[in-house]
Amino acid sequence: MMLDTSLCLERFAWHAGRHADLSVQSLALSSDPAYVSVRNRFSATLAETVTCSDEGAFVTSWGYRLGTTDDVESAAARLAFLLAALPA
Repeated sequence: MMLDTSLCLERFAWHAGRHADLSVQSLALSSDPAYVSVRNRFSATLAETVTCSDEGAFVTSWGYRLGTTDDVESAAARLAFLLAALPA
């Protein structure tokens, strides 16, 4: 069975948006690859684009693996830590 990466990115965006200091800038599910763009609300430079691999890994634009679709909340929390955001 093939992984629905769009659904996984929607879930990631929801969990990332729960962090007080993070803002989901865009959720581009039609692009190739699909991605979610998240930034720290208080900094224009603390931002990251995240994709979901076919294997179920959330990966930043610079290749850092945040976690897997098995634990989306932890993957979003790791991004929050990288973007210097407060916990959800």
